[in-house]
Amino acid sequence: MLVINDITYRIGDRLILDRASAALPDTAKVGLIGRNGAGKTTLFRIVQGEVSTETGGITMPKGLRIGAVAQEAPAGPESLLDVVLAADRERAALMAEAESADGLRRAEIETRLADIGAHAAPARAAAILHGLGFDAQAQARPCSSFSGGWRMRVALAAVLFTEPDLLLLDEPTNYLDLEGTLWLYDYLERYPRMAIVISHDRDLLDTCCDHILHLDQGKLDLYRGNYSSFERQRAERRAVAAKARVKQDAERKHLQAFVDRFRAKASKARQAQSRLKRLEKLQPVEAIVESEVLPFHLPGAERPLSPPLIALEGAAAGYGDRAVLQRLNLSVLPDDRIALLGPNGQGKSTFCKLIAQRLEPMAGSMTSSSKLSVAYFAQHQLDELIPSQTPVAHVARLMADMPEARIRARAAQMGFPGQKGDTPVSSLSGGEKARLMLGLATFGGPHLLILDEPTNHLDIDSRAALMKAINDYPGAVILVSHDRFLIEACADRLWLVGEGTVKPYDGDLDDYRKLVLSGDRRAEDVRPAARPAAVAEAPAPRKESKAQLRRRQEELDRLIERLSGVIGKVDVALSDPQAFAREPAKAAELARMRTEAAEALARAEDEWLEVSERMSN
Repeated sequence: MLVINDITYRIGDRLILDRASAALPDTAKVGLIGRNGAGKTTLFRIVQGEVSTETGGITMPKGLRIGAVAQEAPAGPESLLDVVLAADRERAALMAEAESADGLRRAEIETRLADIGAHAAPARAAAILHGLGFDAQAQARPCSSFSGGWRMRVALAAVLFTEPDLLLLDEPTNYLDLEGTLWLYDYLERYPRMAIVISHDRDLLDTCCDHILHLDQGKLDLYRGNYSSFERQRAERRAVAAKARVKQDAERKHLQAFVDRFRAKASKARQAQSRLKRLEKLQPVEAIVESEVLPFHLPGAERPLSPPLIALEGAAAGYGDRAVLQRLNLSVLPDDRIALLGPNGQGKSTFCKLIAQRLEPMAGSMTSSSKLSVAYFAQHQLDELIPSQTPVAHVARLMADMPEARIRARAAQMGFPGQKGDTPVSSLSGGEKARLMLGLATFGGPHLLILDEPTNHLDIDSRAALMKAINDYPGAVILVSHDRFLIEACADRLWLVGEGTVKPYDGDLDDYRKLVLSGDRRAEDVRPAARPAAVAEAPAPRKESKAQLRRRQEELDRLIERLSGVIGKVDVALSDPQAFAREPAKAAELARMRTEAAEALARAEDEWLEVSERMSN
């Protein structure tokens, strides 16, 4: 068990952790969540012993091996496979010593190597690298030949290979594509030891975690269950706290009224004094403060265009004389919601640039209206922001000759009101920079919005706000993301990018997950030990797709809202104490209607919970 004991930590005058405590069970898969800047990474550094606390400390079993992804990506001449194998320092040391040892020492070394599975290690390392997107040819290449993002994957592979007793992962999906993310979900689900994961990926928190550790306002609260369970429990806590505050406020008001009225009367002075003491002992019920999340605003075009927005016939796209994609026969409709699937390097960005008209087709044809407006957002565009300028200054360049009040109003609409609009870009967080770039990209109200990994640097609540904005956006959307929850919530069509082309994918993301993971089954024996399988169960009925479940949940949401409205109106009518006396028949009919509506509401809520549970499985 890992115990966090009453720790306090400051950075300058800012209090990050305020006598925070929590006890994490052995083998727990813990999702560490909190707003950006809350102190999650700082807590990781404290657990690793990199920084000291003002008060308290961390208690853990003696000899506990802690593993975390190195902050600097490996960049040497060694092959990827050798870099990962070298992460197991005990194995590397024993293998080196075995070359010169003899006699009893050699026997001891061979015994220990057998105990730690040293001879199967290359196969296990290769399987992990393969799951993270490196084929056999790539695994033999020197680490220095890869870009920074790919080398961070190697660093992740190295820490997974060591299988520490406590695995610490800080936003591990930020440098993975969807395929690598799906593989990581599967790996963490099977991981046999304790893991703590900082993530804003809701699907990861739902799929892999059995506990949620919430860091908020310097305090830690541990919840049993996944993220959906955490949301439900926290909503219940808010409701209970709100009721307790109302009850306490009423009691306080009643006591104060008695004191004010009778404290001057000798006959009531003792009773008034007793109530005054009771007032002093009443401890305020702690409110659960919810930080405000500013919405995203994605304006659509003023005038819609006739379908299709874009039509490709036998088109090809690439760079120079090299075609990356060929045989493209696709069309984009005005209300399409399309997610692109496929590993990095298969051509998703190339396809986005083609559709955004940043690349000309090398062959075939691409037709579109001359009035088509396309907004293209990609993470690398954050470098186009001018660090020394403010969000207001960036907006002003697009609103020449407009009064400052109009410019500031538009900046506020993007999420930069007041002083935040005058903050230099260099002082903004990664999420704020992404918000600004997205606002600038969609400034003119496009017909088609292309989003390439829009959720990097956004916390869970900001991702939810972006999800709502995408669903409210009236135009077409093409989405590239490793966030499965975002794809399932926003995309109606899936297109698969691979084998040099792009084509519609008929399955859903569950089918695609099986397709991705099937490529790793040849190395099943080198993955973390699976949980015991159930004995010969009857085959389960075919599951409804996530899209079907989501549509049913939306229908139930509307039904619940309608029934709640009916009950509210009936309650208002029945609140008149003379209702039964004046019109007993009408009042009885209203009472019957309320009973039926309440029963229907209970059934709808039960079904909603059942559908929600099936969506999270």
